[in-house]
Amino acid sequence: MEGLIMTAQLLLSLSILIVVHEWGHFFAARTFNIKVEKFYLFFDFLFPMANVANFALFKKQKGDTEYGIGWFPLGGYVKIAGMVDESMDKEQMKQPPQPWEFRAKPAWQRLIVMLGGIIVNVIVGVLIFIGMTYFIGDKYILNEYVNTHGGVHAQELAQQLGIQTGDKIIKINGKPFEYFDDITKTDALLSQNSYYTVLRGDQQMDIPIPANFIENFGKKNALGKFLLPRRPIVVDEVAKDSIAGKVGLQKGDKIVELNGKPIMYYDELREALKNSTGDSITFKVQRGEQALTFKEYFKGHTNIGFAMPLYLVPVEAEKKISYSIGQSILIGPGRAFDVITLQIKAFGKIFKRELSLKNSLSGPIGMAKMYGGVWDWERFWRMTGLLSMVLAFMNLLPIPALDGGYVLFLLFEMITGKAPSEKFFENAIKVGMALLLLLMVFVFYNDIAKIFTGS
Repeated sequence: MEGLIMTAQLLLSLSILIVVHEWGHFFAARTFNIKVEKFYLFFDFLFPMANVANFALFKKQKGDTEYGIGWFPLGGYVKIAGMVDESMDKEQMKQPPQPWEFRAKPAWQRLIVMLGGIIVNVIVGVLIFIGMTYFIGDKYILNEYVNTHGGVHAQELAQQLGIQTGDKIIKINGKPFEYFDDITKTDALLSQNSYYTVLRGDQQMDIPIPANFIENFGKKNALGKFLLPRRPIVVDEVAKDSIAGKVGLQKGDKIVELNGKPIMYYDELREALKNSTGDSITFKVQRGEQALTFKEYFKGHTNIGFAMPLYLVPVEAEKKISYSIGQSILIGPGRAFDVITLQIKAFGKIFKRELSLKNSLSGPIGMAKMYGGVWDWERFWRMTGLLSMVLAFMNLLPIPALDGGYVLFLLFEMITGKAPSEKFFENAIKVGMALLLLLMVFVFYNDIAKIFTGS
């Protein structure tokens, strides 16, 4: 069921973004009186083989344009008259140019048509980030609270860096920070020579972050394996037929001592229970003004039998920020373009071989996992806004068959006054499609491999 929910969210998100992207090309083309023969969500052929398995799930002719939904759900396209595109229709190109064709228009108009999809993706991404900022605002865990309540609970990934439970993180890359959430922000982890400054007792130390450390956060449940605030031991739900149920622990009880040693945090309780050697345990509970002590047989048990509250920190440890529409209009675009800035940083690290290409790329399976197994509209729109900006950036890459490839050829034509020959252009498109096909195979293989390795 979780897999279906993930897939449904990804398909809906991509459908929205594909339609608005192709509408950007469509709108620009029609503005310059260029005929658009097809407007398709998904491909009505086995991309990139334009003449294989040609059929649509739905199609309808309206005016000069056939609107439809293809069967191959890895993109979409508009077939613009007088242009070699995904459909590789070269017959039309053998005829003399017509005034309503793409190739008959001046280069600046063709450039706008090719940039239309990217521009609309950017606009949609910016609008989503503005809307998220206005309607949802921000909620952060205050780092000062974490540092004054025991510091961090270091999980597996944090321990690999050398961070220990109880450490207090006071700086990121040499700068003080207000929110605990900033510790895992991508821009901090992608900076050159990143490091945390940690206070351990009275000793201050810098802990370097490896250049490829961000790759760990693409793995399953990675954030929960890194750093968490330390949590006081508060009882929420009690399991029946457990030690907690037997002694009558109640919601809100606080365990303050185990086997004669004071304890404050849940990680201390887990460690103490793990190292318990006797047949029984003694623990003290604070219930309002009462202090209660229990002694129970523990041999064969691994826990007392209660659940902690779902929240990581109490309400007073969080800072909630609401924004006016004016503030959101100012803040939203910056957050949207931060996505592109981070993409550029990530590509830079890949080219420097500081990040692994294999671990940095995700295909449809990896993307679906990011939406989660529960339908969450806030996360859905946040992911859709992020993907809109990522698609804009990826489409602008100067690869033939992507919008950026067409843009590169058009800029060459505008600068030199000469257009590349049709033969050269067709061959470039074929090479670009072959590269895209190889990339598709790679990301699918990568996704499947991650399933089997559990990452």
